[in-house]
Amino acid sequence: MERKNKILKHDLFIEYYSRIEYHERERKFCHHDMVHFLDVARLAMILNLKEQLGVDEEFIYAAALLHDIGRFRQYEDGTPHEKASAELAWEILSECGFDRKEASVIIEAISRHRDPNSAGEKNLNGLLYRADKMSRSCFCCKAEPECDWKAEKKNHILVY
Repeated sequence: MERKNKILKHDLFIEYYSRIEYHERERKFCHHDMVHFLDVARLAMILNLKEQLGVDEEFIYAAALLHDIGRFRQYEDGTPHEKASAELAWEILSECGFDRKEASVIIEAISRHRDPNSAGEKNLNGLLYRADKMSRSCFCCKAEPECDWKAEKKNHILVY
């Protein structure tokens, strides 16, 4: 089984995902769910191909699947979710066959997916940052008028 599919079946991934679902059960704004994770992965793949960056597909999917996995900790104890996600991803990546060097690359991208300084990077960091921001469909969201994202961050047109 490919490593990205091992992540999906990993007990900790399933547990953390369930905890996010619980906390977001009545959330009217964007959810941190499988649709979001896969949108981020697939947008990053498109960007990777268009920009000819050559980033490994499994790295992209691993980073996308795990970039918000610590979101439940932000709800429960206030830990910024990029920090919590990076911490929680280590064990999952290791147990899914990523060696320390590979996991380090993925963890860096996860920990920086909210850092605007990574936006222009031509590597996994930049791909994850840009895909995460592009994944939101503000142009058709009923809650958009109430959303506290700054207007310049909102996606008002479809790009990919």
